Amino acid sequence: MDAGIRGWGAYIPRFRLSASEIAALWGYDGRLPKALGMAEKSVAEEDEDAVTMGWYAARVAMRRAGASGDDIDAVFFGTESKPYAVKPSATIVADALGVKRRKLATDLEFACRAAGEGMRISVGLVKSGLARNTLVIGSDTAQANPGDLLDFTASSGAVAFVVGPADGSAAAIEASVSYVTDTPDFWRRDRSPYPEHAEIFTGEPAYFHHIVSAARLLMEETGLKVEDFDYAIFHQPNGRFPLQVARMLGIPQEKVVPGLVTPYIGNTYNASALLGLAKLLEEAPPKSRILLVTFGSGAGSDAFSIVVQDSAPELAKRGPRVADMINSRVQVSYSEYSKFRGLLLRNIGG
Repeated sequence: MDAGIRGWGAYIPRFRLSASEIAALWGYDGRLPKALGMAEKSVAEEDEDAVTMGWYAARVAMRRAGASGDDIDAVFFGTESKPYAVKPSATIVADALGVKRRKLATDLEFACRAAGEGMRISVGLVKSGLARNTLVIGSDTAQANPGDLLDFTASSGAVAFVVGPADGSAAAIEASVSYVTDTPDFWRRDRSPYPEHAEIFTGEPAYFHHIVSAARLLMEETGLKVEDFDYAIFHQPNGRFPLQVARMLGIPQEKVVPGLVTPYIGNTYNASALLGLAKLLEEAPPKSRILLVTFGSGAGSDAFSIVVQDSAPELAKRGPRVADMINSRVQVSYSEYSKFRGLLLRNIGG
């Protein structure tokens, strides 16, 4: 049995923080935001976290799929900013959605690749017949040390997909492959509040090597060529890297989906590339073939060949569109953002 995407949903917080304000506050060159391909980033409100955002996206995905809780056999929750250090987020969301208790449910961790990993696992479960439908969620809040370069791009958002039989789906997943090595480009040690990164090392040999290798491996195994794809989506640590990796693969810039198409609202970690996929499912014409390649530091990539089906335009009408969420925005200051995310610690007792 072939696998497909039967429903999808997304959540993007309405609050936006200007990249130029971040640069001015921390004393960066004012040209840096443009160099990163950044104008603003989405930030979660103080009552939002990975679970609440993931629940909203998953609810929409199930609505589009026409699926009830009894239809879901597995729930995978990919995040690197879960509310509890030791307690699964998948179980919270599953119960809130009314998913049956006879199910597989687990949190996945592989930096920004965790949700893509959940997609790969889901394809295997569906194709083998071990699961009829799975629910894959990628959700993260901004994780960056204030003033660090990550502070410009680390944003908040969520996406979810119901993966099931390809017949009648919005998009068929016709092939997938993974490419993984031990490359320490990005990490957060125990009890450290923020992740650290290896500066330029995060580009090559981490991001570029893994995405290019996974994409080429997919094409070698399927016989597909660059010209067979109508769109390409890559993980977006910033607004510039997806375009650079496209040039390395020989993909025309007009086929690339940078960030959330336009405007780019930051690196939403586990929702990053998959938010681009959600937007394309709402806009790309049927029969379009999409090259999707995720990336997670540490490091690894999953590459997928996905073909949009005739039912996608009708299913898109069943929920809020990514484009509308991008355009629904409220500007906030860095001080408001700091308050929302608890960056300012109160001096209790003097």
